[in-house]
Amino acid sequence: MIHPSLFLRRAIQADAIFSGVSAVLLTLGAADLAALLNLPEALLRETGLFLVAYAALVAWLGTRATMPRALVIIVIAGNSAWTVASIALLFIDAVMPNLLGQAAIAMQAIVVGALAELQYIGLRRSSGAVTA
Repeated sequence: MIHPSLFLRRAIQADAIFSGVSAVLLTLGAADLAALLNLPEALLRETGLFLVAYAALVAWLGTRATMPRALVIIVIAGNSAWTVASIALLFIDAVMPNLLGQAAIAMQAIVVGALAELQYIGLRRSSGAVTA
């Protein structure tokens, strides 16, 4: 367990907010977004449903006085992997988004990558192990 810096706490909370808003938009607006972005509706809806659980996890984490270091590292690694996978999606033929869809994928990859970086900085600023 670590005592999170205010910077880490805010980066985790920002992640929860961004993920929560994305979850609602993707889950409830999948059909409209699919047509607008030329992306599969199922991909958008299932991503939104995943983000419901993820947003709940990081929202919970952002309220803790102490945080499990391993869980913070998993969140950072997950955000980093999400960023790489999003960029990869633009270069493989699994989906064929239109220009607006490509821009949407790129923008969310940038935001998630920035959140991972901010969380990493916040982790480095946090105080070490907490003794029970």
